[in-house]
Amino acid sequence: MPAETFPADAIHLTDLEAALDFWRARAPSPDGVRLAPEVAALAEVYARMAHARQRQVHEAALPAPTLAAWLAWYDSTPDTPCIAICSTSQGDAICKGCGRSFAEVQHWLAMTPVHKRAVWRRITQEGTALRFTRYAERAAATTGV
Repeated sequence: MPAETFPADAIHLTDLEAALDFWRARAPSPDGVRLAPEVAALAEVYARMAHARQRQVHEAALPAPTLAAWLAWYDSTPDTPCIAICSTSQGDAICKGCGRSFAEVQHWLAMTPVHKRAVWRRITQEGTALRFTRYAERAAATTGV
């Protein structure tokens, strides 16, 4: 089954969920009622998306507080999927180590956070790169996770 594709300027619902979880842990409600501003901003967009059964929202459609909260979460995530086994330097169109295309590897530093998350989402869904197979298994065996 091919991976679901989304525009590179769209934020997926799962990224909003991850950002919500990040902010709920970072700024829990003091009384179980009031929400931190970041949680409230993300939750409003998330709820509207869930109600409309939307799986993505364009970056430009996000209110400034929501985008700021999402970007703060993004800054807490790993920037690059690189595992230092770059087969694109050997001529492969898709890197066997991380799953990115040659163009994605080449232009990674110039990509926006939203574009980078779109790439992360695609390579995670595909799950064929070494990052998600042999090396993930080794890391789990080493750490016991």
